[in-house]
Amino acid sequence: MRTTLGLALAALLLAGCGNMNRTQQRALSGGAIGAAGGVALGALTGGSLLTGALLGGAGGAAIGAVTSRR
Repeated sequence: MRTTLGLALAALLLAGCGNMNRTQQRALSGGAIGAAGGVALGALTGGSLLTGALLGGAGGAAIGAVTSRR
């Protein structure tokens, strides 16, 4: 039951990404990559995982939004 509910929630969240423009997609993926990096760095240094995720996600989203593919 939990697996089915988790998969349904993931599918619902991903369905909202279909009509995003390129800048929005880059901001979202940058935020996700930044959050993962922040958690990893927080775990390695013994810092707060939540703080690492928030700072990494915010930084990644900002960088993803202002950069453009050339």
